Amino acid sequence: MMDVPPIRYARSGDVSIAFQVVGDGSTDLVVVRGSLSDLASIWDQPLFVRYVEELAAFSRVILFDKRGMGLSDRPRDLPTLEARMDDVRAVLDAAGSEEVALWAAHEGARLGCLFAATYPERTRALVLFDPSARGRRSADYPWARTEAEWRRWLRDVGDGWGTAAFHERFLREYSPSVADDAAFRGWYLRHMASSASPGAAVAFQRMVMEGDVSDVLAAIRVPTLVLHRAGSTESADYVASRIRGAVRREVPGLVDGYTWADPDASVFIYEQMSSFLAGLSAGAQPERVLVTIMFTDIVGSTERAVELGDGAWHRLLGQHNALVRRRLAEHRGEEINTTGDGFVAAFDGPGRAIHAARAIREDVLEVGLEIRAGIHTGEGERHDGQISGIAVHLAARVAALAGPSEVLVSGTVRDLVAGSGIEFDDRGSHTLKGVPGEWRLFAVR
Repeated sequence: MMDVPPIRYARSGDVSIAFQVVGDGSTDLVVVRGSLSDLASIWDQPLFVRYVEELAAFSRVILFDKRGMGLSDRPRDLPTLEARMDDVRAVLDAAGSEEVALWAAHEGARLGCLFAATYPERTRALVLFDPSARGRRSADYPWARTEAEWRRWLRDVGDGWGTAAFHERFLREYSPSVADDAAFRGWYLRHMASSASPGAAVAFQRMVMEGDVSDVLAAIRVPTLVLHRAGSTESADYVASRIRGAVRREVPGLVDGYTWADPDASVFIYEQMSSFLAGLSAGAQPERVLVTIMFTDIVGSTERAVELGDGAWHRLLGQHNALVRRRLAEHRGEEINTTGDGFVAAFDGPGRAIHAARAIREDVLEVGLEIRAGIHTGEGERHDGQISGIAVHLAARVAALAGPSEVLVSGTVRDLVAGSGIEFDDRGSHTLKGVPGEWRLFAVR
């Protein structure tokens, strides 16, 4: 059996993320597990160790505990997809990895999809297993839990976490082939207990319920392989059919959520992954990325300019511009353009765009100005430092509908910041000029 690799830590903001590196293959492979995890106890499971050995035969495997779990810090705030995406990037930087293949399972597929769409230049390929795109049931996603089912499940997790009865029942549903193995059950109970406290487990499940990356799938431009069990065909097809060029494969005979618990399935997955990654050729640097665009403009700027006169207005406008640029720098925003009395900025995460817009709103009020802001996350195209595409047009249309001192966002943005604590008021569905379909808009409180 291989030696347990040392635990290392990556700093993501003020949170430390525990990670390990196994093997020295030519491909860096980041494993994004779809359940709770603990790097200390996972190595006590021989089936998992064998699985990692198989992966390390052709790759340099990077394992990590998500924030709030295992050996990683457990911040008080509910983790968001955006924060967890930052954690992956921090781990890659700490591990000295420039480009990786992402192996992401179940709920972890959402994180994998968001990272691949946002950072295609750092993502060689995406391999998904039984991917989940959203938590709540909808007309086009009928296999997810309903609101009532989620309430019951969250109550069950809160009441039962840490008890043998709860974990044994869940193990029987999740990985039935090993549920009657006394040694596996004993390990599983210890592993779950060290992965999370009852409160952290409920917080994780609430995040699973609220997350939604269905609007992100079309923006993924990296080679993608979707693997799934027979019982997950519909949800796997939902994801695969929305990712351009994705390949879908059913894993024959697999019934377990833990792919490594079934030796035959593990070998099949290993062969599929290694063949898929080996067949990739070096591609051109990607130009299309998932990006969050923020438009701002000053409310009543023409009237204020007439009222103040040219000299005083230009001085006030200079103050406004300095305040906006300070907040963009603070929240990792990239100035794309200025529009005379407003800004167009790009962010690699919607939460940062919202925080920047709120801060700008408060800053300019202190100098006697009001702004309106519109934010949308979608696909954009980079050329010579500029970003164009439908995301830019949509953000402009959203901003045009915002009221004075209002930060208005698209439904895509609202879905991606689920769990952040940011609250919204529903502004209903709108037709946006030049953009097909109805769009749900929300005002940031």
